[in-house]
Amino acid sequence: MLEIAGLTTSYGGIVALDNASLTVGAGQAVAVIGANGAGKTTLLKTICGLLRSTRGHVDFDGARLTGRPAYAVAREGILMVPEGRQILGPLTVEENLRLGHRAAARRDAKRDEAMASVFALFPILAERRRQYAGQLSGGQQQMLAIGRALMGKPRLLLLDEPSLGLGPTIVAQVFETLGRLHGGGLSMLLVEQNARRALEVTEYAYVMERGRIVHHGESRALAADPVIIDHYLGQVT
Repeated sequence: MLEIAGLTTSYGGIVALDNASLTVGAGQAVAVIGANGAGKTTLLKTICGLLRSTRGHVDFDGARLTGRPAYAVAREGILMVPEGRQILGPLTVEENLRLGHRAAARRDAKRDEAMASVFALFPILAERRRQYAGQLSGGQQQMLAIGRALMGKPRLLLLDEPSLGLGPTIVAQVFETLGRLHGGGLSMLLVEQNARRALEVTEYAYVMERGRIVHHGESRALAADPVIIDHYLGQVT
């Protein structure tokens, strides 16, 4: 499905992503773990067209996406839940979701059905559909950010630190939701500092350090690897 080869991205001459290669198969959930500043967010932004690579390429179902603008990548079915949620506070929950629908690859996709699916996944959003998004709690805003991306009917969902700034109970709810989405067949690429949680909900994982992928393997195997446990899993609860 997604194939990345030799991807390199720089900021003002500083290499933030260095020769990264990875794949996400159809229906697969893949994690990218690593410390803050490892290049994980740069990877996602380069995939979805928010940043331009200096080398390498991104292919999706055989189509070359490298150099295409973000809206064109979204129309191919790659949608991202950004770090920090970035919901539109002055708009209502329902208005935020309607904006997400505009990213759908097919404009004839049924908006009401998509919204009903989001409300079934997050009943609290249905209860607060006419409330301003800026008045929601942090956890509810994260649910809205995920729901907004789902309104675009993604074929591949990119998630950037979905647990950031959330309490343990809400984190558990978010990851339970991701597990349900993956169980329903949705392909996901998850960037997450909470390595333990990320490995629990994915099948394969990549480890990044200083812009480079330094290790990869099945999530279950990495979760039992003494080096990964020492460097990453011991940092989270």
